[in-house]
Amino acid sequence: MLGLTSEEAKKRLREYGPNALPERPAEPFSRKLLRQFQSPLVYILLLALLVDLLLWLYEGARGVPLESLVILAILLLNALLGAFQEKRSEEALKRLKALAEPSVWVLRDGRFQRLSARGLVPGDVVRLEAGDRVPADGVLLEGSGLLVDESVLTGESVPVEKGVGEEVFAGTLLVRGRALLEVTRTGAQSAMGRIAHLLAEMEEEKTPLERRLHAFGHRVARLVLLLALGLLLLGFLVEGVSAKVVLFAVALAVAAVPEGLPAVLTLALALGVERMARRKAVVRRLSAVEALGSVTVIATDKTGTLTENRMEVQELLSPDPEKALLAMVLCNDADLATGAGDPLELGLLRYASRFLDVERVRREHPRLSERPFDSAWKFMRVTTPLGSFLKGAPEALIPRLALPQEEQARLFEEAGAHAAKGFRVLALAFGEGEREEGLRFLGFVLLLDPPRPEVPEAVARVLKAGVRVVMVTGDHPATARAIARRVGMPAEVVATGEDLETLSDEELLKVDVFARVRPEQKLRIVEALQKAGEVVAMTGDGVNDAPALKRADVGVAMGQRGSDVSREVADLVLLDDNFATIVAAIEEGRSIYENIQKFLRFLFSTNLSEVLVVALGMVLAALLGLRDEAGHLLLPLTAVQILWINLVTDGLPALALSLDRNPGVLDRPPRPKESPLLDGPSLRFVLLTGALKAGLALGLLGFLPGAVGLEAAQSATFHFMAIGQLFFAYAARHTDLRPLPNPYLHGAVGLSALAQVALGVGLPGALEAVPLPLGVWLLVFGMALLAFALAEAVDRAVWKRGAAYAPPR
Repeated sequence: MLGLTSEEAKKRLREYGPNALPERPAEPFSRKLLRQFQSPLVYILLLALLVDLLLWLYEGARGVPLESLVILAILLLNALLGAFQEKRSEEALKRLKALAEPSVWVLRDGRFQRLSARGLVPGDVVRLEAGDRVPADGVLLEGSGLLVDESVLTGESVPVEKGVGEEVFAGTLLVRGRALLEVTRTGAQSAMGRIAHLLAEMEEEKTPLERRLHAFGHRVARLVLLLALGLLLLGFLVEGVSAKVVLFAVALAVAAVPEGLPAVLTLALALGVERMARRKAVVRRLSAVEALGSVTVIATDKTGTLTENRMEVQELLSPDPEKALLAMVLCNDADLATGAGDPLELGLLRYASRFLDVERVRREHPRLSERPFDSAWKFMRVTTPLGSFLKGAPEALIPRLALPQEEQARLFEEAGAHAAKGFRVLALAFGEGEREEGLRFLGFVLLLDPPRPEVPEAVARVLKAGVRVVMVTGDHPATARAIARRVGMPAEVVATGEDLETLSDEELLKVDVFARVRPEQKLRIVEALQKAGEVVAMTGDGVNDAPALKRADVGVAMGQRGSDVSREVADLVLLDDNFATIVAAIEEGRSIYENIQKFLRFLFSTNLSEVLVVALGMVLAALLGLRDEAGHLLLPLTAVQILWINLVTDGLPALALSLDRNPGVLDRPPRPKESPLLDGPSLRFVLLTGALKAGLALGLLGFLPGAVGLEAAQSATFHFMAIGQLFFAYAARHTDLRPLPNPYLHGAVGLSALAQVALGVGLPGALEAVPLPLGVWLLVFGMALLAFALAEAVDRAVWKRGAAYAPPR
């Protein structure tokens, strides 16, 4: 056997391509940047930018178009922030995929060489040993007693026996024996590649946050356009057609759009990504972190996710424990030191090593002859100087026992009872000499793929948070039910893949444990749950999980045991395969959503007050005859002043609000899937506090001109709007949950207030303002503190009348 020559391998590599899963080409950074502009709120700012530039050109292009430059800078800053964060997430996933580039022993030019699995081609001969992952689809040329773990494809944790001439598939694991494999299919043509191909035709679902923001942005955009149009018509009636009236409309549009929202939202989600990264998770989409907070159902795989994907002895039921332990050690091909071998046999050795020295026992009792396990006879025999030790399926060994029929029937019944509880039952026997009949019964070994130790507590926390957990596995229904009960999951209704063929979607929703399911059935389960209004998180590590991972609202893949396909389509990749990290992610997501609502209350409170000040201020100016030096109606706030308030003074406090810690978020049920970004109490808070601050600002604008002059009154209004809003950050963070103290917020409010005072004192002519006397500054701060006190009173009244969500009973 010579294998392929290097030249022939190169020729086939050009013909068939590399042995790698098909990947989508990377999206250019320019396209990521352009996509950030696809928002109704951004469209409004672009329109305002265009109008402002046209007016500047119409008036002779004199001076610097300050408003236009500021709007443009804000748009570019928001776009760059979003695009860079997307790029960082993609690069994190690439680093994950490059953690272990697989290599294999390939027969090339008549000798075995260690080469990258990426260079395999059909016709190559590969040498595999226990513990090796099959690098490509192929046919076995040599090997006996081979066991292959196909859980990555089927979800079944019990290895499958393979023989010469049989096919094995890419991604599966050889757990026992040594083999030569002739490669038949690589890359996209392999079993893993074909499943990956199905995913390319599937459309990714928008997360709940993306859907809410999309709808919210459209509503705000429509409202802004209507307000601007109304103000424009009113201005034309009062002032006639003039550039000043158009500037009023631009100022109103700018006032209504929360310019800082995209940047603050992106940064808030990015902070969540960084926190998750410290907890060994890679977030592929920013909004997936928040979406986890809206999850109502987790559809979780069993093998390797809830369990450790290794067989462990739960109990040894034996009339002769000492001899039974010898059988577990001597009738065993696994190597405990290296971890090579069948997971079941490794489990036997781990259990036996608690009571005896495995290596010493093997040295003292060498093998004289053996019969390897085969599915034809379902048992293994090893003969030593002590006699023959056998282990195998109860149905294979019990008829070989020297026991009467009644006793054999009792043992069969006992084995069946243990199997019904989800145990893998193994029988042990002993015979004198080299016999395989008339044996002495040594007992039953009960094995189980054990739950991960952290899973029961994680499941309990998730259930307490109002999130339903269902198991979706390819394993035996009895085993699945047993594991579900061990980790604390509901397991009242169990259905198999065959049952799913006849179950309606309504009946499917009542199932707690799905067993023996095929990949396309997992997809149907996710879609049925979504159709019922659930927000679904699908966890898994196998190729068979990938279509459902992609369809789910949040796909959660395992980084260590997970396949390339599952990691590629997932929204969240757990580097430590820890189910408990999902609970942390749900808590993080809910806390992020809570903080998003806080800075939405904060931002829209000031936006509403600015809209009211601009719109009502125009009416007030017309009634009181307030006009500037050019004879035009007084503009209460200019567009550049509004931009300063919205971005500079709101920016730092809003960002600090995203750092709030919210204990108790897991004590509430998930938010409804289509709940608005601003719920009822939040909307009442925005309306009441916005109107309150606007009323105080209009009071300054109405009464100060007679005392300090028109321009000073306008500047005092500007400073009050900025400083008063800073104090509103404290009222905006209180809901039915009380967050922990936030030192970042204190620093942000202090710095922003200093920046506003420095602007008014150090640069009095900046932003179209004038210097103010000390008395007016004291009045501004006094009014800001009054507004803060009234806002706190409004806050207490709003949340006493009704909380967004009451704690669960």
